[in-house]
Amino acid sequence: MLRGLDRKKVRSETGLFLAEGGRLLEQALVQDWDIETVIVSNSGLERPMTQELISRAAKAGARIARVPDQLASTIARKENPQAVLGAIRQRKLSLDQLDPSASGLWLGLHEIRDPGNLGTILRTADCAGLAGVILIGTCCDPFSVEAVRASMGSIFDIPLARSDFDTFDRWRQTGALALVAASVNGSIAHTDVDFTQPSLILMGTEQSGLPDEVEAKCDTRCIIPMRGGADSLNLAQASAIMVYEAWRQRGFA
Repeated sequence: MLRGLDRKKVRSETGLFLAEGGRLLEQALVQDWDIETVIVSNSGLERPMTQELISRAAKAGARIARVPDQLASTIARKENPQAVLGAIRQRKLSLDQLDPSASGLWLGLHEIRDPGNLGTILRTADCAGLAGVILIGTCCDPFSVEAVRASMGSIFDIPLARSDFDTFDRWRQTGALALVAASVNGSIAHTDVDFTQPSLILMGTEQSGLPDEVEAKCDTRCIIPMRGGADSLNLAQASAIMVYEAWRQRGFA
């Protein structure tokens, strides 16, 4: 079952996902996530820090399984796996569990498809202290092995919800959040947007950006300046540029 957690079908059936390494398990414990099982390799158990971590996990209710290094490698599907791996219960937030007026800066991701990008964006949002991230439409699974690994533990810190666009748009209006889209059709540079007001940055899919009907609902469409002839920015890079400009305008508070 643990080996199958790299497949969405198994994650959906079990409600679990796989997190690799002591750093991620430490963060899950700090944020009080439900750790169902911890796998520790024979070589990993020799480390005092690992012993202390699995002791805390056991006190929190996790079952502990000690396995040969080769079996840990099979579960992680890596030749040199981390000393510990955890099967953790997913948390699924809906928009009605988040208060759009609770903080002034949010991030929306419309139909993002690359789990590596998603994990990296969650890490950026966490570093910048965003109020939360909303996955809109058909997005990749934030609990995939790739997304969790790329988030470097931020999956446990940042509030994350899913929604269709119409529900999302009504929700953000209740909090009077200005909807700012990064778009090739933008009329102003991202540095000229007023992010000091309550805002939600909206980023589109890696291949085609935001559809016209979504852009039409945005209050502002901005563009990240690039020199002529250069290829477009990676979505994770573009999101970081937008988020950090907004945070800079807020004095990095």
